[in-house]
Amino acid sequence: MYPQELVNPMKADLAAVGFEDLVTAADVDIALTQTAGTVFLVFNSVCGCAAGAARPAIKDAVSKAAKKPSKMVAVFAGVDKDAVNKAREYTLPYPPSSPSMALFKEGKLVHFVERHQIEGNNAETISNHLQKVFEHFC
Repeated sequence: MYPQELVNPMKADLAAVGFEDLVTAADVDIALTQTAGTVFLVFNSVCGCAAGAARPAIKDAVSKAAKKPSKMVAVFAGVDKDAVNKAREYTLPYPPSSPSMALFKEGKLVHFVERHQIEGNNAETISNHLQKVFEHFC
């Protein structure tokens, strides 16, 4: 488990643009099953590709997208174990990876961005992709 003094600024980075931090399995169940419309779920992480590409891309996409998810939530890998494990149940058959991103529509997984699609891409490319996904599903 990572120390809170390291993790809190990374959680705050997404909270500043409207993400709700989910810390329990119950939080995840409620967010993904009781929200009408779309839910954008981010598996946040301390890794370099989260800081250098994923979070900047997410913030850019959310600020620029014409259509946005109804709800935006995040779980933090290596910290909120129960929440992360429960969220990963909803993203099967995709293997666990962080950072990663999932979009749900009416409780069903409709799009998933795996870590290997984040690594090696810049924030602008990922942001453009997310904006297209939001336009299509939101």
